[in-house]
Amino acid sequence: MPHASNTTPSISNAIIRITNLRLRTYIGFNPEEREKQQDVIINIVIHYPAENAYETDNVQDALNYKTVTKKIIKHVEDGRFLLLEKLVANVLEICTEHHWVKFAAVTIDKPHALRFADSVSLTLEKHCDSI
Repeated sequence: MPHASNTTPSISNAIIRITNLRLRTYIGFNPEEREKQQDVIINIVIHYPAENAYETDNVQDALNYKTVTKKIIKHVEDGRFLLLEKLVANVLEICTEHHWVKFAAVTIDKPHALRFADSVSLTLEKHCDSI
């Protein structure tokens, strides 16, 4: 039998997933990598409390993932990175700029980085104490 309660159960954080964002950038430290853009595949998870957004149905109360994505695209496509770690860290910082963000994780794949592998990927996560 369910427990009766006078309080409305709260909904957990909203989880935004940006899946397989395919971009090109200069990534790597070998001479050929520094001269030619390469494909990268970006996957992002962002958690934020969405109570206001679902209660008001107002765009101003929601985290605008399109704005975040546009900033990531510009940074990645305009940048030059020696290490995958630096690129992932930069994208993670963009994902966590908004004070509503509680957690974010970024994985970036570098296809064909190794001869016998589909890709090499690196993931970084950040827990935010803001709000």
